[in-house]
Amino acid sequence: MIGNRLRTLWAAGRPTVNGWLSIGNGFSAEIMAAQGYDSLTIDMQHGALDYADVLPMLQAIRASGVVPLVRVPWLDPAATMKALDAGAYGIICPMVNTADEAAALVSYVRYPPLGQRSYGPTRAVYAAGGDYAAEANGQILAFAMVETAEALANVEAIAATPGLDGIYVGPSDLSFSMSAGRLLPAFDREEPEVIGAFHRIVAACRRAGIRAGLHCMTADYAARAVGWGFDMTTISGDTRLLALAAAESVTAFRALTAPGLS
Repeated sequence: MIGNRLRTLWAAGRPTVNGWLSIGNGFSAEIMAAQGYDSLTIDMQHGALDYADVLPMLQAIRASGVVPLVRVPWLDPAATMKALDAGAYGIICPMVNTADEAAALVSYVRYPPLGQRSYGPTRAVYAAGGDYAAEANGQILAFAMVETAEALANVEAIAATPGLDGIYVGPSDLSFSMSAGRLLPAFDREEPEVIGAFHRIVAACRRAGIRAGLHCMTADYAARAVGWGFDMTTISGDTRLLALAAAESVTAFRALTAPGLS
């Protein structure tokens, strides 16, 4: 089986940069895969896509050597196993609030005797290698999202779940939940209570020997997050990057052709 490059980079002490895919299109996934990310996550929860889009996106990503991840819609064995069978090298699961839920996630990602994943890697056996069944448990990543006040209260127990590889922080939902709606959803938070929560999550991950990931909007904030101890940071995503680049070019054109300019 082709090894998971994220594991290799983390073992060498190197932080990784993740891209985010919400557009259900193989060509846009291929373009993102050519930009130098260590991994790309296909968003089945909030992205404008479904399984019929995910499969060709995974195929498009494969040629680049970028590690393909999938955020599944929910803690659901069917969606999780189907994404893995399609060739995902890791699962990010939203709204994991307890250690029991984290244990369920691990069981969906691992083959027996470590879990209950059903065998049938329809595409994965070709994309990842013929010895897939023997090696998948040691290569595939299971990330639980901590993004609620309940999850934060249970973060130490979640992090200690056997077989869990990491915690991925959704800052919009986390800040919204932990402030009881006072802090509206946003990325790159500066509030001391939110940054304190980030430090608590990183500390829990360190004690448990697992990885910590954070969804960011800018490279500057992602670099700060690495300084706080995060192993993987996501910088924006395909929809936002497209909008920013388009707006920048249109704004520049309007400024250069404004009335009164010679």
